Amino acid sequence: MSMITLDGVMQAPGGPQEDTSGGFKHGGWTAFYSDELFGKILQEELKQTDYLLGRKTFEIFEPYWPQHADFWPGINEGAKFVLSGTREKSDWKNTTFLKGPADIEKLKNSEGGDIQVWGSSKLIQLLLKHDLVDELRLKIYPLILGEGKKLFENGLMPAAFTLTESHVTSKGVIITNYKRAGKVITGNVVA
Repeated sequence: MSMITLDGVMQAPGGPQEDTSGGFKHGGWTAFYSDELFGKILQEELKQTDYLLGRKTFEIFEPYWPQHADFWPGINEGAKFVLSGTREKSDWKNTTFLKGPADIEKLKNSEGGDIQVWGSSKLIQLLLKHDLVDELRLKIYPLILGEGKKLFENGLMPAAFTLTESHVTSKGVIITNYKRAGKVITGNVVA
């Protein structure tokens, strides 16, 4: 579940103070773009599931979401798996800390439902690098920020995906779901 700009920035979509690291000044860039279709799709995505979060995203969520359960009750009830080399415990219920890609792979191969990643740019890059992504759900916003944490960086493993669902909101947000489709196929383009 990633909200990104046309230039791939995903930092601080929710508010000006959400993540100002690196001097980022554009927090809250998604605020203008909500409409009825976006709201309907978001409500589906907010249903309870299990979550895999990077430590930085977790530390943004941890003090906020327990106090705002009326908007997203699923985040409090769902299991939260957090990749961290520095944290081992939290008072936020249903939280488990993982140490590295091997723990994530074990979790991925265990029985249970889908696991969603929200935010967590570095975690997503790690998952892509280790071929641990089955699906990408992207919300692509019609703006360029020119700076900030990006979803895709160099060093990722080449991978092909197939579009399984797409919508365009009245404000130009492209909402897409892609499923993993194997290796990248190359060839010559014939005119």
